[in-house]
Amino acid sequence: MARQRTPEGPPPAPAVQKLRIRYAKRGRLRFSSTRDFSRALERALRRADVPMAFSAGFHPHPLISYANGAPTGTASEAEYFEIRVTERVDAEAVRAALDEALPDGLDVLEVVEAGPGALADRLEASEWQLVVRGADPAAVEEAVAGYLAAEVAETTRTFKTGPRTFDTRAAVLSLVLDGVDEEGCAILRMVVRHTTPSVRPDDILTALRAVTGFSPPVPPLVTRLAQGPLRGAAAGVADPLAADKDAAGLG
Repeated sequence: MARQRTPEGPPPAPAVQKLRIRYAKRGRLRFSSTRDFSRALERALRRADVPMAFSAGFHPHPLISYANGAPTGTASEAEYFEIRVTERVDAEAVRAALDEALPDGLDVLEVVEAGPGALADRLEASEWQLVVRGADPAAVEEAVAGYLAAEVAETTRTFKTGPRTFDTRAAVLSLVLDGVDEEGCAILRMVVRHTTPSVRPDDILTALRAVTGFSPPVPPLVTRLAQGPLRGAAAGVADPLAADKDAAGLG
């Protein structure tokens, strides 16, 4: 019987604290992928001297968990991840050090000590803003009305297993024209429930074209404004870190 190999050296130090972190993707960094961010984050954690906990085994890696990242090419004010550390740290000090160590445009907004419960379970929906450039706001509003009147609005996206057609309409809890910007571009706001498969803003735009014939002349500027527990279609989403802040006396 073959002897089981074990890694040499002492086991990794145990994690004593878990931190939940919200960050933003802004400007040109909206084109960074989750993999790009992962590499930048691991470098930043080293530069910031964060006492990271590592997995056991022959190929230890820092204990980082990512939650529901926004699609590449979209900006976001509400991206989340968790880290585990081997020494108790001050959350605000970690926020400042990580923000300094990451590139401009990857901005660390909040760090809180994790309380009970899973972060992923709290991310029920996202609120998005789309700036529709080069289109008549009246035409945008008419297309939105047509989409909302549809019972089903399908799109097709290619997954690892091949093309899949799915409905977008049931996931869209609200979709409104929220005025125009200083350049006359229509601003759309939408609340989208997190589903499997996920319904992304580009899926909704593809379905909008299929249902109404409307297509933006140029790709809209898309920003995730928030994600968290669902408060209702009209009210949007709540802060997923609220329970952690309350547990830490920060609420």
